[in-house]
Amino acid sequence: MGDPRKSRKKWEKPGHPWIKDRLIEEMELVGKYGLRNKRELWLAQTFLRNIRNRAKALLSLPPDERSARERALAKKLYNLGLLQKEEGTVDDILGLTVEDVLQRRLQTIVFRKGLARTIHEARQLIVHGHISVGGRKVRSPGYLVDREKEQLIGFTPGSPVAARFKKEESLEEVASNE
Repeated sequence: MGDPRKSRKKWEKPGHPWIKDRLIEEMELVGKYGLRNKRELWLAQTFLRNIRNRAKALLSLPPDERSARERALAKKLYNLGLLQKEEGTVDDILGLTVEDVLQRRLQTIVFRKGLARTIHEARQLIVHGHISVGGRKVRSPGYLVDREKEQLIGFTPGSPVAARFKKEESLEEVASNE
């Protein structure tokens, strides 16, 4: 029996590695979301696969137990920001795509909020410790941000990038007022 603290691989690579259409699709997603390598994409795909498997397992349960567990899973996915409404169904859960998961990564949200000019700059700001979530420095671009913490994303206090950002913001305000 292994050490319970031993880290385990959280992703599975594709079963067949050389399918051209999948390779092209993967490269487009890697570029669009500024991923470092395909392993980050495979991590999101495995996360989504596990959620779908949990949803499929619900279908074989008795109706009363199924509805309770379905509500719990839908609420969890709603809090993560993957579902649009809290009363999601199994069909909504099975309809999720890997892009839905990639949209919830800290790197993507920092770029969407306008804290970085490019998706790649967003990654660099996070890795270099310039971004905090709820006052805590987060250095992992793949951190999945839940709905509550999305509004709490900002620059780390005292970050030189925050000062630069405020300076650029004030220059834009001056230019727009003229």
